[in-house]
Amino acid sequence: MEAVYIVLICIGCALFVFLTALFIWLSNNLIHISRYRQTSEKVGKEGLRIVHLSDLHAKRFGKGGANLFKKVASLKPDFIAFTGDIIHKYRPRDIEAAGEAVSALSKIAPLYFVSGNHEMRSRQYKRLKQILIEAGARVLDDECDTAFGVNICGVNCASIKSGKYFSLAKEEGLNILLAHFPQYITRYSSAGYDFVLCGHAHGGQWRIPFTDIGFYSPGQGLLPKYTSGVHIFGNTREIISRGLGNSECPLRLFNRPEIVVIDIVNQQKN
Repeated sequence: MEAVYIVLICIGCALFVFLTALFIWLSNNLIHISRYRQTSEKVGKEGLRIVHLSDLHAKRFGKGGANLFKKVASLKPDFIAFTGDIIHKYRPRDIEAAGEAVSALSKIAPLYFVSGNHEMRSRQYKRLKQILIEAGARVLDDECDTAFGVNICGVNCASIKSGKYFSLAKEEGLNILLAHFPQYITRYSSAGYDFVLCGHAHGGQWRIPFTDIGFYSPGQGLLPKYTSGVHIFGNTREIISRGLGNSECPLRLFNRPEIVVIDIVNQQKN
């Protein structure tokens, strides 16, 4: 009988290890799509669909990243917003991978990119920026573009703390800001942006199950406030992506990689 118990214990331990490994793998590789429907009188009757990506850190989903690209294509966005950290600052080889990802994504829809802290810490940012542009991205370094009837602005990650580039918003039309750091929502709001898309926090990396609480974020510390979802301050709505990849902390827990889909509609015109 003792031998039977030992076998059962070994099987139980092996099953526990297998299920734990499966759970961790799914938590880090099974992409979740979050959808947010927002209203604004400043968009046309056809509305606007944005796919928001962030914090890829050169991670590939499927062979060559095909799983990610297929999911984005199926969503049929008007444009794609990428809010930084497409690379890891210590891995120069990621630059080529970033170019490949942007090339694939920009074939789906126009892609707007702003830098994150990992780009700013890389000594090869100028090279990366040129590669992304050649791959089809519109890199917004403290500047705006007008497309789809809205103003799409981007602030360079290194400029965010200074605040000197937050006056990019225009008096007329819908103003959308792409910015890596989410914790500066009061500054974004005071600059007059209607929507702000951010990343950086990785959803708190580990999330407390059955809650909307993340564990830690650089710049915000333990139990950070701004890690995901929609946050409102004044007339500004900030939408935060939990991101796709990992950086210093190699694992996500209860926090699957995320694609954010934002539908902005004009209810008065529909």
